Amino acid sequence: MESRQFGYCGLKVPVLCFGTGTFGGKGEIFKAWGSTDVQEATRLVDICLEAGCNFFDTADIYSSGASEEILGEAVRSRRQDVLISTKATFPTGTGPNDLGSSRHHLLRACEASLRRLKTDYIDVYHLHGFDAVTPIEEVLSTLDDLVRSGKVRYIACSNFSGWHLMKSLDISRQYGWVRYSAHQAYYSLIGREYEWELMPLALDQKVATMVWSPLGWGRLTGKIRRDQPLPEGSRLHKTAEYGPPVADDYLYKVVDALDEISKETGKSVPQIALNWLLQRPTVASVVIGARNEEQLRQNLEAVGWDLSREQIAKLDAASDVTPIYPYWHQRQFVARNPLPV
Repeated sequence: MESRQFGYCGLKVPVLCFGTGTFGGKGEIFKAWGSTDVQEATRLVDICLEAGCNFFDTADIYSSGASEEILGEAVRSRRQDVLISTKATFPTGTGPNDLGSSRHHLLRACEASLRRLKTDYIDVYHLHGFDAVTPIEEVLSTLDDLVRSGKVRYIACSNFSGWHLMKSLDISRQYGWVRYSAHQAYYSLIGREYEWELMPLALDQKVATMVWSPLGWGRLTGKIRRDQPLPEGSRLHKTAEYGPPVADDYLYKVVDALDEISKETGKSVPQIALNWLLQRPTVASVVIGARNEEQLRQNLEAVGWDLSREQIAKLDAASDVTPIYPYWHQRQFVARNPLPV
């Protein structure tokens, strides 16, 4: 499997990363995603490693820590062969200091993740969201300490606005602290807002992109069709309100284009949607999920081939939307504001 540079650092990562949000199944949201146990997880890890995908993503809030515990057990005997990404910031308890990116919470959260993962270091430590209450200097100095201590090797962020990320990069530069190598962001054929500001910023500042929910919160699985009821097993029945909103007409227009290309290529709708992302600027790795072995094998087959320029153009046109201000205005001055794609 192809590897790509993980932003402005020396680490290389495979273009596909296996997301373990399906491990554990604790709580209504995560139970709807999946309930993979240790035995099943170990088999899925085996399949990933056989395909050259040795990058695994989790978070401390996934199934109340069970995802980290199961992943830790599944990779325990081969820790040196894998890259682990986990996250902190979101609530892990009911106390006033059980959330956020304060020094107090991040140090405790990191230690807890290390225990659950059964490891003494985390390859990529993400902030799961931006904490506007804690001073950025406190956040970044804490992350720098974690890297210097050897408990964390690289840091990244997730779900930041452009100014959140740019200000953080500038402060890291000012104090000589470790900088964010990557931004884990939502990006898909039915969610292209990432291109408006975050992609140009990432290009300019050499920040890699890890893509979460590349199939548009389960809408690009090929199972959702015009004039057909939502499949009984779809997680959207219980989780739609937590994901990105998508208008039906827009979704079906994109799915129609995917169907056309599926007939041309013999590839599935999800494989095409994933392959499209892998040809976008800044994308270093796409986080794929799977409830079972069959889904995982299908998603892993999204690599090793490329869509044609004509097919990419067809998907671009079907998924294009008019951006919000000031981006629609900047598009009128492309001579000095060239589009990144």
